[in-house]
Amino acid sequence: MACGKSQTGGAAQEVELLNVSYDPTRELWRDLNEKFIAAYEKESGTKVTLKQSHGGSSTQARAVIDGLEADVVTLASYLDTDAISKKGLIQPNWIDRLPSRSLPYTSTVIFVVRKGNPKGIKDWPDLIKPGVEVITPNPKTSGNGYLSFFSAWGSVVLRGGSRDDAIQYVTQLYKQVPVLDSGARGATTTFVQKKLGDVHLAWENEAHLEVREAKGELELVYPPISIRAEPHVAIVDGNVDRKNTRKAAEAYLKFAYTDEGQEIAAKHFYRPTNEAILKKHAATFPELRLFAITEIAKDFPDAHKQFVGEGGVFDTIYSPKK
Repeated sequence: MACGKSQTGGAAQEVELLNVSYDPTRELWRDLNEKFIAAYEKESGTKVTLKQSHGGSSTQARAVIDGLEADVVTLASYLDTDAISKKGLIQPNWIDRLPSRSLPYTSTVIFVVRKGNPKGIKDWPDLIKPGVEVITPNPKTSGNGYLSFFSAWGSVVLRGGSRDDAIQYVTQLYKQVPVLDSGARGATTTFVQKKLGDVHLAWENEAHLEVREAKGELELVYPPISIRAEPHVAIVDGNVDRKNTRKAAEAYLKFAYTDEGQEIAAKHFYRPTNEAILKKHAATFPELRLFAITEIAKDFPDAHKQFVGEGGVFDTIYSPKK
């Protein structure tokens, strides 16, 4: 809500923004919010109050479609933002309205293992060794979940395996998942606090956070290949125009592209899209083969339909544990 206080009376304008995001971005946006609020008030005289909403990415997209009044969405993948666009709340050209195809940062899926890596997990094939329990969220409700599925699939077909090989691999993989949480943060709780599983397929930033907080009890493993995750950001046009918050919402997302915003992204283990800042943090971000979704499908909607949509591969290979 934009509370237009009288400019003549010298009172500052006040604007409230809601950022609807996915599960593991709490710490990133908390930090970005604090810096943006100070910078924007100094520059424009407008005082911004920022509210956050977090959850499984697809669930969050549905909430916005159902009326959650997001000014901006910073969701886990193109699919979720595009679903909101298809309902008419975001303009169709949204992906080209901000730099780097509306990506201030990218991410990937890596592994977190127990101290000493007792099961010797180094690569995707190790996940289906007998006795290995894998923690990953539900690919139908979680961005982390479906990107982990796409990564697993790509790890087979992009190294010479056939479609049948990939189906066989993911079938076995999900047999070794004791519980499918609905979102990334739930899976983290299952792995870290409930101590279930031998390996957690986690967002890169979430993995770093887990390891840091576990104080030596967990370790990172970078597989040689994983997906290039693209958590796009967008203005929710239908809401900002009704609430008269467009100007502040645009400035907010653009702040993530400033040098300060990019440094904050790197600090929280998201890969900045500013190449110079990414290079500066090369020690934090080991190189691995990050493949694009177009290497395993036509695009994200096609991948969704093939792999995790209604009647897709996941539905044919997974039956919930009784």
